[in-house]
Amino acid sequence: MPHASDPLYVTTAIPFVNAQPHLGFALELCIADALARHARARGREVHFVSGTDDHSLKNVLAAVRAGTDTRSFVDAHAASFLQLNAALHTSLDAFVRTSAHPGHRAAVFALWNACAARGDLYKQTYRALYCVGCERFADPGESACSEHSAPLEQVSEENWFFRASRYTELLRRRILSHALRIEPASAREETLAWLAQPLPDLCVSRSAARARGWGLPVPNDPEQVIWVWFDALAYYLTALGFSSDDPSRYQRLWEGPGRRIHVLGKGITRFHAVVWPAILASAGLGWPSDLLVHGYLTQDGAKISKSSRALDPFPWLNELGCDAVRYYLLRHVRTTRDGDFSAERFLQAYNAELANGLGNLVDRTLGLVARATAGRIPAAGAEPEAVTELRRAAQALPEAIDFAVARFALDDALGAIFEVVATCNRVIDQTAPWALIKRGELASAGSLLRALLDTLGVIASELEVFLPVSAAQLRAALLGGAPVSEGLRTDRQLPAALRLFPRRELTP
Repeated sequence: MPHASDPLYVTTAIPFVNAQPHLGFALELCIADALARHARARGREVHFVSGTDDHSLKNVLAAVRAGTDTRSFVDAHAASFLQLNAALHTSLDAFVRTSAHPGHRAAVFALWNACAARGDLYKQTYRALYCVGCERFADPGESACSEHSAPLEQVSEENWFFRASRYTELLRRRILSHALRIEPASAREETLAWLAQPLPDLCVSRSAARARGWGLPVPNDPEQVIWVWFDALAYYLTALGFSSDDPSRYQRLWEGPGRRIHVLGKGITRFHAVVWPAILASAGLGWPSDLLVHGYLTQDGAKISKSSRALDPFPWLNELGCDAVRYYLLRHVRTTRDGDFSAERFLQAYNAELANGLGNLVDRTLGLVARATAGRIPAAGAEPEAVTELRRAAQALPEAIDFAVARFALDDALGAIFEVVATCNRVIDQTAPWALIKRGELASAGSLLRALLDTLGVIASELEVFLPVSAAQLRAALLGGAPVSEGLRTDRQLPAALRLFPRRELTP
């Protein structure tokens, strides 16, 4: 069993680059980034990876519609996904493009050859319906895809197959024993339902002609290209140096005792919970430890996607900032459920919780310190009950966040922080430190203000996991760059104000 101090490898799934990124994928990036940042904040070694799935028929067909070559088309869209990571201030350690990473081809070939050596690959003629949107053959009896509205395409060709049927019972045992943890429970139960009957063998190649020459060739069979999902799933190994000249990171983070968390949308659960573990079992490799399956971001109840109902994240990021977007996605969309987005709800949350909550708390606290002692942190006197309440809230916050993150409830973790923000604002309203200052009771005011500043220091430290830009600004204002463990410095002057989230009335 992994230990809390063991390394963490956390990944997003990698999207097709047939169009620009949408706000739904920004949700996935924010979830994975928060998990990575939290583990780093608790002193763990972390490797956090995202990327793009370049070898897809969807990408080829989109390039044809755009009137350009596939390479140029894929390069341009992949750059937009990298730009989205930068705009969201994700803490990526690596960004892997399946058509450009120097080690990806070798990793895919090594995985393919390992399955072949086990006797799990064979070739046969196949005729079935195909969903280009999912890049998969339909199940027997399936006449339409539940994920995509486009009609299924009839395909008949000679392809390579993977003996997934050999691994049905192994997958069931691993999932039932929680050796492969799938969250939420609904995704786990859905996976077990798929495994209630023996898995059908899986078509894992496509004709090079149908793929228009785009993709990785099947070893020793250049007329076939490797199925995009077999290719894409191998990215999790590529990013660690699997089958490279230096596999030490792979050995430590994938085959070692740490946790390996894949963050993915619910529409691709089957590929990660069934296909991927079966391939790994065939190849004799380690498995992920956790699959965190998040819901869809919807608009008016309908799923947001790149091809329809796309919602561009960049105007929102430019208008209201990185942390406003991160806050809404992480707090107002339950981590493992669908969540609806609207401009009205976004702006309401921004003004009510960020501007009037955290922003107002920071501004009024620093303003009170400035008026009390010309910006110097005041000396403390006797501590009233309100101070004790603040200190208890601050002390309990890290544990509450740890508990929420362990359950993959990032919305609850942020909620715990903002409960402390609300407590601070309530204490200010009830104790009226400005009245104490006016009456000259500076020692009492000093106790309150110092407790508020100490609590803000804890808030800044814990908030870095979720709102990294604002947290850095607050830490700099309070601590002057010193570690939180050193506490507030009494020899430095605090700024008179810090407007983290000014109220906004405009929408993109």
